[in-house]
Amino acid sequence: MQGADTRYIFVSGGVVSSVGKGITVASIGRLLKARGVSVCIVKLDPYINVDPGTMSPYQHGEVFVTEDGAETDLDLGHYERFIDENLTRASNLTTGAVYSSVIGRERRGDFLGGTIQVVPHITNEIKDRIGRAARQTGAQVVIAEVGGTVGDIECLPFLEALRQMHRELGSERVLFVHVTLLPHVGATRELKTKPTQHSVKELRSIGIQPDVICTRSDYPVPDDIRDKIALFCDVDRRAVIPLETSDTIYDVPLVLERQGLGDFVVERLRLECQPSDLRAWEGLVERSRTVKEEVVIGIVGKYVGLEDAYISVRESLSHAAWAHHRKLSLRFIDAQELERLDEWEHALEGLHGIVVPGGFGYRGVEGKIRAARFAREHGIPYLGLCLGMQVLCIEFARFAFGTEDANSTEFDLFTKYPVIDLLPEQRDVEDKGATMRLGVYPCAVHPGTRASAAYGATIVFERHRHRYEFNNDFREPLQARGLVFSGTSPDGRLVEVAEVRDHPFMVGSQFHPEFKSRPNRPHPLFRDFVAASVVQAGEQLPLEAATDVDVEPSAPRLAA
Repeated sequence: MQGADTRYIFVSGGVVSSVGKGITVASIGRLLKARGVSVCIVKLDPYINVDPGTMSPYQHGEVFVTEDGAETDLDLGHYERFIDENLTRASNLTTGAVYSSVIGRERRGDFLGGTIQVVPHITNEIKDRIGRAARQTGAQVVIAEVGGTVGDIECLPFLEALRQMHRELGSERVLFVHVTLLPHVGATRELKTKPTQHSVKELRSIGIQPDVICTRSDYPVPDDIRDKIALFCDVDRRAVIPLETSDTIYDVPLVLERQGLGDFVVERLRLECQPSDLRAWEGLVERSRTVKEEVVIGIVGKYVGLEDAYISVRESLSHAAWAHHRKLSLRFIDAQELERLDEWEHALEGLHGIVVPGGFGYRGVEGKIRAARFAREHGIPYLGLCLGMQVLCIEFARFAFGTEDANSTEFDLFTKYPVIDLLPEQRDVEDKGATMRLGVYPCAVHPGTRASAAYGATIVFERHRHRYEFNNDFREPLQARGLVFSGTSPDGRLVEVAEVRDHPFMVGSQFHPEFKSRPNRPHPLFRDFVAASVVQAGEQLPLEAATDVDVEPSAPRLAA
């Protein structure tokens, strides 16, 4: 089932959800990568949806797309950014996917008329899929995060599968990490350990004894609290790891390293590795804390009520801002409010740059078009992502043709100027899940354009998630009026990047560059967009700003 030498780290959460398991998991991966250990990370999601592709961003946050076109949990974005590895669909496993697979096999008769049960059929499917991730990547260590909280009924099949793997593989190859909250009682000014004790008791009741307990808190954790947790939860004192809230998520690997977690994991799993080298990561965190001059960027979207809906965009902007020695100041602007306001321009004043991210549906689109118009008319740097590129093209067509009729058939099926239209292969698609143009595709970058200056390459590979494309019937007339199509599919059929001529920086990409940005290697489009925004702010960029980002020697300039 599993690779002969693969080690496994299983991470669960206790007390409350959203306790920080995803960042803890990503940080453990970073600690191992810093020691030269190859890592793969898997998210085990208890919801019955097959994937989050059809879920509302308000329910689930961002849908992160992998190279192979899987629509996955946003935690995979954190995993990729921290361990600097491109993950695949094997790294996101849901209850819905597991049951769908097992039921499909039952319908085909694969079980020869046997009764299908949670144990062993569902648990075997879970174990097989975790093992598949190990085999596909050849990673020395597979880290698996169980979504939700111990005690939730939805988690039980996953935890039972992990318990079985521990029994089958032995303690030398399996390590359990439990992340819990230490609540602070204001009246007594105390951190309380009892919820953690009960959470561990719940975990032990199903046959799992944690080897490491990471204690999340908003206050420093005294030694006597650590001693108490070690005693009552039967965990090595070294393995009680305080994890106090930090000012940046990128500090978490350094916090865990200082607490000795990296060395403990290596010793416990008997990993042969090199000494830890986190110097580049330390430099990144130091830069994020010392930059003082701000660059103000507005994100105009329809899901701004939940910032996690744009988490990769936010992180990509931070990466680019740090590369230019700037502190990112974000303003989230509700696109629906923008289209309702009479004096809507005031909502966009004071911005040094505007980002319009992806989205679906007509709500808020006119507000996004207003944002694109404001950027074009006032020379404000603009970066459009997926729908943001389509909005750029619609607004420019309205300006060029002198009519408000230009639109996308997604929003107006009978528009006279369908600048954006459905992909031909999407016309007969009825299912909504995993039926879009998904995953990585090549893009030919045309010379003499802003896209070419950013990438420094003629062919790049970027991730997509969309159904609609630029309508080629309008390519020549808009090009004649100043819209530049600086990136296309290699055969020239599909527009991938559009930009406005004679503008400081107005660029839109049909793909999602935010999925490929890294903390030490900002994406070229985000990097140059922020550079233009800094100039818009009236600040002088240092000469080394765009070239002194710490990059690992083996990493290419463009994550392709």
